[in-house]
Amino acid sequence: MEKCNLCPRQCNADRSKKIGFCLCNDKPVISKYMLHHWEEPCISGKNGSGAIFFSGCTLKCVFCQNKEISRQPKGTEMTERQLANLFLQLQDKGAHNINLITPTHFTKQIISALNIVKHKLYIPVVYNTSGYETVDTLKMLSGYVDIFLPDFKYYDSFLAEKYSKAPDYFEIASKAICEMFRQVGKYTEDENGILKKGVIIRHLVLPACRHDSVKILEEIKKLLPISDIRLSLMSQFTPDFVPKEYPELSRRITTFEYNSVLKKATELGFEGFFQSRESAVTSYTPDFKKQNEM
Repeated sequence: MEKCNLCPRQCNADRSKKIGFCLCNDKPVISKYMLHHWEEPCISGKNGSGAIFFSGCTLKCVFCQNKEISRQPKGTEMTERQLANLFLQLQDKGAHNINLITPTHFTKQIISALNIVKHKLYIPVVYNTSGYETVDTLKMLSGYVDIFLPDFKYYDSFLAEKYSKAPDYFEIASKAICEMFRQVGKYTEDENGILKKGVIIRHLVLPACRHDSVKILEEIKKLLPISDIRLSLMSQFTPDFVPKEYPELSRRITTFEYNSVLKKATELGFEGFFQSRESAVTSYTPDFKKQNEM
């Protein structure tokens, strides 16, 4: 961690001495862990996903619902062994998987923790990410991750720059998602409909951005065999977290906007998960002030 280049920001920070672009040093900070029931049905199942929310972020979207923890290292600092024990605690509580949320900047520590318990951990590991990943970092995870759950946020570099300060987002995420699929292959569920292996690509429809959403869907179909992955098309955008400097994001998406993107997804042959507009409420955002829930 003396010259950190884990994420595409390539900040070169010595995170053993100071924070990087992610706003974190080299000690994993866990803001919350819980049995999470609000992920896709094949992830949450009946018992819940073993969600671990890491503080800090490498992208920093202006509309981030988890802004409370993505903008600061808020939570409990853990050693690699403590993190490994947390994996086992979640498994013992019946979690269907270990769901690593915003994990990129702690990839090396996560791998070390998984090595400690790999002989005891029998549930899948989920890498839940913004999609803004380097291929080199993802290759480090080969053999450790069973399920990749990336966002695919933008096609247009103008939107990516305006809302995430990442004009190279599409280029970076495209390569990353191809590497994810290369590692885990075809989407595979067990007899109870719980995902064991594969890729689910999430896309959040933003206000006034439906044409960009359609372009993303078209590009995914060019990149991957869509019968072997799943799409999670989300309508849960809420303006509650958006600064006033972005007035165009001061509303929820309309039924027309979401349905037009959904129609395109259907025409292109995507299978997956599609939200109702009732999901666009702040109650779906975890309360990071509450104690951990298991």
